[in-house]
Amino acid sequence: MSSKNFNYGKDKLTYKIAIKIAKNKLDTALSSDQSDKISQSRKNVESVANSNKTVYGINTGFGALCNTIISADDSTLLQENLLKSHAVGVGKDVPKIISKLMMIIKVHSLCMGFSGVRREIIDRILWHISNDIIPAVPIKGSVGASGDLAPLAHLFLPLIGEGMVYYKGKKISSSDMLAIENIKSIGIKEKEGLALINGTQFISAFTCYSIDRFRNCLENADIISAMSVEGTMSSIAPFSEDLHKLRPYEGSLIVSKNIRELLKGSKILESHKDCGKVQDPYSIRCIPQVHGASWDAFIHLEKILNTELNSVTDNPIVINGDIISGGNFHGEPIAIPIDYGIIAASELGNISDRRTYLLLKGNSSVPQLLLKKTGINSGFMLLQYTSAALVSENKNLCFPASADSITTSLGQEDHVSMGSIGAVKFLRVVKNLEKILAVELLCSSQAFDFHKPLSSGKKVNACHEYIRSKIEHCENDKIFIDDIKNSLKIIKSRKLVELTS
Repeated sequence: MSSKNFNYGKDKLTYKIAIKIAKNKLDTALSSDQSDKISQSRKNVESVANSNKTVYGINTGFGALCNTIISADDSTLLQENLLKSHAVGVGKDVPKIISKLMMIIKVHSLCMGFSGVRREIIDRILWHISNDIIPAVPIKGSVGASGDLAPLAHLFLPLIGEGMVYYKGKKISSSDMLAIENIKSIGIKEKEGLALINGTQFISAFTCYSIDRFRNCLENADIISAMSVEGTMSSIAPFSEDLHKLRPYEGSLIVSKNIRELLKGSKILESHKDCGKVQDPYSIRCIPQVHGASWDAFIHLEKILNTELNSVTDNPIVINGDIISGGNFHGEPIAIPIDYGIIAASELGNISDRRTYLLLKGNSSVPQLLLKKTGINSGFMLLQYTSAALVSENKNLCFPASADSITTSLGQEDHVSMGSIGAVKFLRVVKNLEKILAVELLCSSQAFDFHKPLSSGKKVNACHEYIRSKIEHCENDKIFIDDIKNSLKIIKSRKLVELTS
């Protein structure tokens, strides 16, 4: 990949690159080689369309209507009707960045040159992306089977002058947008409608956005838990390198190393090394094993997602002049790893809540409920209630969407992935996780204060100083909502990760 441009259809797309493009932080291009592949693929489709061959998606109906022959005169109407009839999504619109990611991922797939669409189609999609004119896409309606049919139909309605778009801060009709821009709808021809709506781009876009936030949670969780180790006056021994080499999971090695580096040189640790305490509770002692397992799930999901982002997932596919019907649109390969990621995110929040509970119990240096004067003050007690509620909600969201299937299309699509359901849940779970960690951050920072004048490692000290520049130490009961919001901002800003890098 060029240092300046991402080349659609040629360079390797990752979730990080996709998000950079969506946020206008990376320029894109389309190489002449890929343009030639796109043109040749289109010629192959047109050759079939002008022949007497019967090929699914070009001169047949769709799904249960695959055996219905469509005349050449009706082929364009067939494709436009496909977009209209499949745009049946309901519910609120997905976040604008998700819609934009869908377009980025789809156009990358089309630019690989196996989908048989015209260059005009690709250029119009790129125009939407570069001008930040993003279609409105309802969040519900996909079962992750023949790709994300309903969401993708909504995504590309503007190509035929239909649907709604976000335009200069407002949601308006595509027809009005085209009038303002003084351009015409482009229309679609043989196979193009099917190429546009077949694929896993809804699933992939949600996963890109969620896994990026999940990684930030993983990195922040290690930092916050290191502060909790200090707050609970726990031992550094369970984070020993030699110990984790005996069970060398990648995630455990990552986390144990992170904690050791964060607490290196800690005077707090030194102050109680001979206290006689035998073992710490699992939520402290097993941080490397639990956080590590979540890291391992992240690593696996990232690998699967990056494969998906660089795949051709529509149907049929144009290969060496042949048009082959297959099942590359099926969401199962990514649906199962998404469910794995959801469980991993939920567990990261589960153990965080347990550490919050431990912090509230106090110790020889830290007062119960994290306030010196309790009774008249309830302290930080109710913060853990909020954390517990979010943890419980996440547990309820852990049922794997991929374990479900409902037959559609009159039995033609008799096994569906429900990857779309899982992808939407993933974002919901990660958002809850961010708030759970925000509560632990508040509690661990408060506990940390009571160890003064003793200090921790340089990195943890830097993080604590930054936190205190945004959130004051609490002396008496207060309305904590602003503190929670500020704590959440700290986590989402990635500032603590920057300070410890």
